[in-house]
Amino acid sequence: MIFGATPFAHVHVVLSMLGILSGFVVVFGLLTARRLDGWTAFFLATTVLTSVTGFLVPIHKFLPSHGVGILSLIALAIAIYARYGRRLEAAGVRPTP
Repeated sequence: MIFGATPFAHVHVVLSMLGILSGFVVVFGLLTARRLDGWTAFFLATTVLTSVTGFLVPIHKFLPSHGVGILSLIALAIAIYARYGRRLEAAGVRPTP
């Protein structure tokens, strides 16, 4: 264990960092009016995995972090449905080659 954390905790943190970094790339794409479909999919996947792995940590009672995780998964489900289920397309946003 490094710094008292289990390997599972390290996986959770790495997923979280990947989600945050890919989120910055996606926001850059939004600000420059470019669709970054691969980065968007990677961001959504790592963010969902971060939330899901957070629930796999052994707990003894409901904590505020669980509430945030539930809200995050609801928001992500809506975003994934809008993006992939309904094929949401924004006007003026061009796909990158």
